[in-house]
Amino acid sequence: MQDIENKSAPTLDQILSLEKQVWTALVEGNAQADRALLSPDFLGVYPSGFANRDDHVGQFADAPTMKEYELSDIRLRVLSADVVLLSYRADYLRPDSETWEAMLISSLWERRHDIWINSFSQDTPLDQV
Repeated sequence: MQDIENKSAPTLDQILSLEKQVWTALVEGNAQADRALLSPDFLGVYPSGFANRDDHVGQFADAPTMKEYELSDIRLRVLSADVVLLSYRADYLRPDSETWEAMLISSLWERRHDIWINSFSQDTPLDQV
């Protein structure tokens, strides 16, 4: 009989910390940190279309893409001990802008070889009132 290791699902705080590392990479313009958090087969679904990991990391070519951000209405859905879906609202300010924008985001995090990595993200912009 095969020895199966019992792993527990991550906490909301653990996954939120990882998600914030992605946002911090956007604020700092740190492409290397961004790449390290995304799986090689990453898929982003954005208003502009589909994106892979290289597309996501490529946005750092010129400079940071975010100036400030706030995350709220955070929810974690545990699909298995190794796969979770984080959904939340992100309010953010782009560099050289005074207008805050908002979107709803869902990020799929997977534990691969004992490392949590983001394999999917979908961003849905919210109309500003």
